[in-house]
Amino acid sequence: MESQLSATLKACEHMIREGSTTFYKAFSFLQSPRKEAVYVIYAFCRMIDDAVDEPESSPYSLEELAHHFTQLEKADGHFIWPALRWLLERFPVTKEPFFRQMEGQRLDYELTHYDTMEQLETYSYLVAGTVGEMLLPVLHDAPDKHVIASGIWLGKGMQIVNIVRDVGEDQAKGRRYIPLDLLTKHGYTEAMWQKNIINDSWRNVIQELTALAHAWFARGLIDVSQYPRTSSFCVELSARMYEAILEDVAAHGYDVYNRRAYVSTLGKMAIMNQLTLKHGLSVLQLKSNASSAVS
Repeated sequence: MESQLSATLKACEHMIREGSTTFYKAFSFLQSPRKEAVYVIYAFCRMIDDAVDEPESSPYSLEELAHHFTQLEKADGHFIWPALRWLLERFPVTKEPFFRQMEGQRLDYELTHYDTMEQLETYSYLVAGTVGEMLLPVLHDAPDKHVIASGIWLGKGMQIVNIVRDVGEDQAKGRRYIPLDLLTKHGYTEAMWQKNIINDSWRNVIQELTALAHAWFARGLIDVSQYPRTSSFCVELSARMYEAILEDVAAHGYDVYNRRAYVSTLGKMAIMNQLTLKHGLSVLQLKSNASSAVS
């Protein structure tokens, strides 16, 4: 039984290691079983996302995922189901945020071009703020309403980074998440967006989104010291590495049409070293956590 659980959790770890080096690096320093729980959450969220974005290679449709998740105690045929049963038994995680995330992903079927910032914020909550709600019972022993609110802001801030970074990829899928009212505010037309034009108007659009993301990150990290120390470090590490993507966007002239912004390995190491000192953690302790596993 233990070997089956270990294999199941390893499969989830493989998904986050392959899908997001930033999140894998940040949360691998958690002690077990917290880090394995993060891997399970990531793996299921990845499957929800892939069901919409890559349906031809996804093992389930979004409706099939919702059906199996609703009847989780009976679900089989994929490692994610025993992994989720373990997660919900081990931590006070509820199903509601996962269903809200599915609701957000369904929007991609019907809303491909956003008109208002309000629409964007709603979407950011549904697909990313909910991840904060999923993670909090794993990362924090007793989160209050303020800590929960901060976790949601952090997820929303990360989604703004996703939207800025992925402009070109989303355009290829026929999607424009940057709202028309923001484009219009800065004199940037939809025709310009279709032609990948980078001018002062475009730079002003991305700079405003960057400022919004920074503001949401600030709100998201305001209560980070209330987490257990290692969780606090991992949460801030993931946030700062993600936020640094925006610096790379600016450094390359806000061209998010033709290149995908990223943070170099050296950049990530610099952020990690800074935060190790800030949170009073030793490299030895972090390495020990990274090598631990559920027993």
